[in-house]
Amino acid sequence: MTPPRALVTGANGQDGHLLIEELVTLGWDVVAVVRPGRAVGRSSGGNVVMSPVDLADPESTRRVITDHAPDHIFHLGAVSSVSESWHDPLTTARVTAMSTVAILEAASALADLGHRVHVVNASSAEIFAGSTITPQDETTPIAPASPYGAAKAYGHTMAGVARSKGLQVANAILYPHESPLRSTRFVTRKITAGVAAIAVGSTEPLVLGNLDARRDWGWAGDHVSAMITLAVNRANDDYVVATGESHSVGEFVATAFEVAGIPEWEHLVTTDPSFVRPADGVDLVGDPRRIRDEFGWRPRTGFTEVVEAMVRHDLALLGADQPRRAAIA
Repeated sequence: MTPPRALVTGANGQDGHLLIEELVTLGWDVVAVVRPGRAVGRSSGGNVVMSPVDLADPESTRRVITDHAPDHIFHLGAVSSVSESWHDPLTTARVTAMSTVAILEAASALADLGHRVHVVNASSAEIFAGSTITPQDETTPIAPASPYGAAKAYGHTMAGVARSKGLQVANAILYPHESPLRSTRFVTRKITAGVAAIAVGSTEPLVLGNLDARRDWGWAGDHVSAMITLAVNRANDDYVVATGESHSVGEFVATAFEVAGIPEWEHLVTTDPSFVRPADGVDLVGDPRRIRDEFGWRPRTGFTEVVEAMVRHDLALLGADQPRRAAIA
């Protein structure tokens, strides 16, 4: 039997790496869409075809789908940093929002020709960042609070429009999900890399924004598994992918220092108001009951396990399997 063919945008990112590895393990053929001039950082093996595409170019985006005629499309590509989106909202709109429209158009054209294609669109909890409702679920009114959230909200809405016209498309509303593959542009990896550096002797403080900001942090591998679950079942609706648990940035920091063997950490952390975001006062925590009840998906990795895995990884990068506690004053 011919294996399924998946096209994955954002193949260079955390989720792209993990998704491609998992799809190859499952025996799927994969078209990995990468930014021109860049290659996937880790070899996935298996039947993976690299395809350089500028997602800001709608025609190139449509062409890669037409040329490869995938059975499944996982649209992960985006300007994925909320803070970066404030600095360049126009690029964020072109890459994050308009690429989604181009992909949906191309997929719809394939479906009109009789090709059975299914799309998993990586939506985001940031579409709810201006909400007053906690927890959020699939019925929560969309209320973005950043250029990134607005771009994701547009793609999310357009996916619903395409669905109403007959395209099979699932919006995976992804809440924050972490791993050692996260860039240090994200607060979680900034924390674990900073804590690891302090643990091996750095005297540089960890500089953060609002320690009271609360988020629903999961494990990237679990969220990737959820997207595959939606694809395999050809889910045709919106699904919150989250743990259902809320933790503060301060809890993340405290857990990271505990893993590193530093119980007294407050004097090692400073705050900078420039890092505070408008949505920091919103408790972004998702209600994942729908994907659990319909498809049996549950997160397998707890909050402490997520933080521990990241801190241990960052310690290992610095050549320390264990923190050098003697270096901590």
